[in-house]
Amino acid sequence: MRLATFEHRGIVAAGVVTGPPERPLVHPRPAGITVLDLVRSGRAAATAAGAAAAAGPGVPIADVRLLPPLNPPTVRDFVAFEEHVEGVVASVDGDSGVAPEWYEAPTFYFTNPYALIGAHDDVAIPPGCRRFDFELEVAAVVGRAGSSLTPEQVEIFGYTIMNDWSARDLQSREMKVKLGPAKGKDFASTLGPWLVTADELEPYLDADGFLALEMTVSVNGTVIGRDLLSNMGWPFAELVAYASRGARVGAGDLLGSGTCGNGGCLAELWGRRGRLDPAPLQPGDVVEMTVEGIGTIRNTVVAGIDLPPVTPARPRPRRRTRAVPAAR
Repeated sequence: MRLATFEHRGIVAAGVVTGPPERPLVHPRPAGITVLDLVRSGRAAATAAGAAAAAGPGVPIADVRLLPPLNPPTVRDFVAFEEHVEGVVASVDGDSGVAPEWYEAPTFYFTNPYALIGAHDDVAIPPGCRRFDFELEVAAVVGRAGSSLTPEQVEIFGYTIMNDWSARDLQSREMKVKLGPAKGKDFASTLGPWLVTADELEPYLDADGFLALEMTVSVNGTVIGRDLLSNMGWPFAELVAYASRGARVGAGDLLGSGTCGNGGCLAELWGRRGRLDPAPLQPGDVVEMTVEGIGTIRNTVVAGIDLPPVTPARPRPRRRTRAVPAAR
C-alpha cells in the first residue's frame, strides 16, 4: 500500500495511491484523517482503511500537489553508509578515513520536522550558502512505540525517499565546534513521493534484514550516484532499536538511513577528487532521485533570500562578579 498526503483544489487530504507508475491515482481518505493517524492506528487497521479508500474514486496524481507523506513528530537522520563517510569527511572536516567510533554503534542527529517539503516542491538555497548539496537516502517510519527495543521487537510501518539537502559550507564551519550539523541541515528535507508499507518491500529483504533496493540520483538528467540500500552498515530494525536505547520512539517517528555511497551526494565526490567536481548546486538545477520499489522525487533548486551576515561573538571580560555602579 502507498499512502500519500496531497493538496487538490486548495484542500489537503490523505489518500491511497493505486494504478501503474505511468498513470497513478490517489484516492482520498475521509476529511480529517491524516497519514500519521493511519500509522498510529496500526498496520492492520491502516490496511483496512486503505482498501476502503481505494474502492472509491481517485484523482490523477498529475492533478495534485504531493506534500510530505506524513508529518512525523521527530526526525532522526543516521550516517549508516561507510562509503559516504569516507568521502564526505574529507570534504566537510578536512580529515581522511572513517573514525573507529563509527563502527562501534550507529550515529544520528535530530533534524527539523518543520522543514519537510514535498516530492516536487522547489527548494531554496539557504542564506549564506555557496556549497549547496543533495543527499540520497531512504527513511523508515516507526510503526509501534516503545523503549529499549530489541531489533526483533521493532515494527517498521513503511518507507519513503528522503533528500537531506545540505549547506556544506555552513555545516563545515559549525562542525569544527564539535557540535552539529545544525544550520547546515535544518532548512529543507524532501520526503516522498509517498509512504510505501513495509510488506510491499519484503521481496527485497535479504537474510540479514537489509533491503536490496537500487538507488539513483541525477542532476539535470545526468546520473551522479548509484548504490544499493543494502550497503548500510546496520539494517533499519537495528537503527530503530539503537534510537530507543534508554529512550522512546513513537509511532510515526521518521529515521533516515543517511546518505548512500558512490555519489549519493556531491560532497562525497568533492572529498574523493579534492575539488568541487561536480559543481555545487545552483538555481535552476533539477535533482531527481529514484528508489526501486518506492518511486521518484524531483526538486528544482531556486534562489533563496538574502540576509545580513551573522554577527560574530563579542569579546567578553569573563568577570565573575557584577560591576558595582559608581556612587553618586
